[in-house]
Amino acid sequence: MKTAKILLPLATLVAAGAVAVGSGATFTSTSANTISSVTSGSLSQSNSKANAAVFNLTNVKPGDVVNGSLTIKNTGTLPATFSLTETASTNTFTGSNLTMVITNATTEKVVYTGTFGGLVDGAKNDLGLVAPGVSNDYVFSVKLAQATTTADQSKTASAAFQWDSIQADATTTNQ
Repeated sequence: MKTAKILLPLATLVAAGAVAVGSGATFTSTSANTISSVTSGSLSQSNSKANAAVFNLTNVKPGDVVNGSLTIKNTGTLPATFSLTETASTNTFTGSNLTMVITNATTEKVVYTGTFGGLVDGAKNDLGLVAPGVSNDYVFSVKLAQATTTADQSKTASAAFQWDSIQADATTTNQ
């Protein structure tokens, strides 16, 4: 019986201690975030004369000028650095009798002026940074010199062009 008298108070003490620890008030806090996501940007462009000639002039005579134009638009979601490349060219006219001027009519900046086919084939010519949704109009003006002689009769010239865009790096877009 003595043992029961000692065990009963001891059991009561242990139970009281457990209740005291379990019923103690504790402050808590939680926070949450919704699902995080990443979506990549896009790089694309439209060309108002895609896969077509910018200009076509036949039966040209001394002093004739032909103008061709097209619009290049950054249709992507990223700013991009655009360039123009003459991919192939031929010019059988004498010297610099056949000339070409390429102008960005939107910015009024001359991109090239010189002999037709004078751009280095395969070399990119920087056109600058173009923001998403922005269009630039380009005018190609080709002229056969007034002083051209009969030696340039039945001559030909042709050129093919490619427009490229490369995403702008972070340092370029934050300026």
